[in-house]
Amino acid sequence: MDTPTSAKTINRPNSELTNAAFIIAGVVSAAFGLKSFLLSSHFIDGGVTGVSMLLATGFRLPLSVFILIINLPFIALGYKQLGRRFALRSALGIGGLALMLAFVPFPDVTHDLLLTAVFGGVFIGAGIGLAMRGGAVLDGTEIAALLVSRYLVLLKVSDLILILNVIIFGVAVLVLGTEPALYSMLTYFAAARVLEFVLNGIEQYTGVTIVSEYSDAVRKVITEKLGRGVTMYQGKSGYGKRGELGLERDIVFTVVTRLELPALRTAVQEVDPNAFIVQYRIDDAQGGIIKKRALH
Repeated sequence: MDTPTSAKTINRPNSELTNAAFIIAGVVSAAFGLKSFLLSSHFIDGGVTGVSMLLATGFRLPLSVFILIINLPFIALGYKQLGRRFALRSALGIGGLALMLAFVPFPDVTHDLLLTAVFGGVFIGAGIGLAMRGGAVLDGTEIAALLVSRYLVLLKVSDLILILNVIIFGVAVLVLGTEPALYSMLTYFAAARVLEFVLNGIEQYTGVTIVSEYSDAVRKVITEKLGRGVTMYQGKSGYGKRGELGLERDIVFTVVTRLELPALRTAVQEVDPNAFIVQYRIDDAQGGIIKKRALH
């Protein structure tokens, strides 16, 4: 079980060095994905980066200029809403990306359009994810969506990002043509999947709720056999096929990684084959009996 981490520990010099290493690696990866794959084929990514690439194509100006100009307002919003450290890290990351795009030569890896779209997305997604692991962003879209979602209750952050990207790729059809726009969508999907993997890793957390007549036995097998913590809370049955409507029973809740999920389901079903098991993805978790790795 990990001990709690104080704010002083998070901001200690060693932690900032780790953040800097993540951000630098993210900048290099994103720049490589853009210059070695996407730019030569005139494909774009989603978000602010995609808007910058469209404007660079339309105005025939360097991409680095638009990446700086368009991201500046979002960094300012991040400073006001998310704090000085976050804004400073993001400014350095975006500035570093712009400098690498402007001055660092990268080889053109392949002319195959499918490989360009997929691997361009892979390196960009990895770069954005690594920067986020370092407490920064290389694309202001997430900041904008997060802030707007506070005022539009019906829309989540992911909904706003999706709407923005639908608009961007719609414009890309008009500016770049249908085929480059479709390949650009493939780039975006590849980037999104890799970004999720970098942030969550293969040990993505899954919340599991178990309703069983043998809740105490289920609790014991999870804590003793699997070594996981559980939370017990009381509920009432709402379906009484055998006359047990309204019967009070303990409900078991636990959090495991998806690698541990098959073992958990097998162990529970050995105790109670009729147990009702509900599982759902959790983006992050800390505390309790959860051992987190710094990087997967």
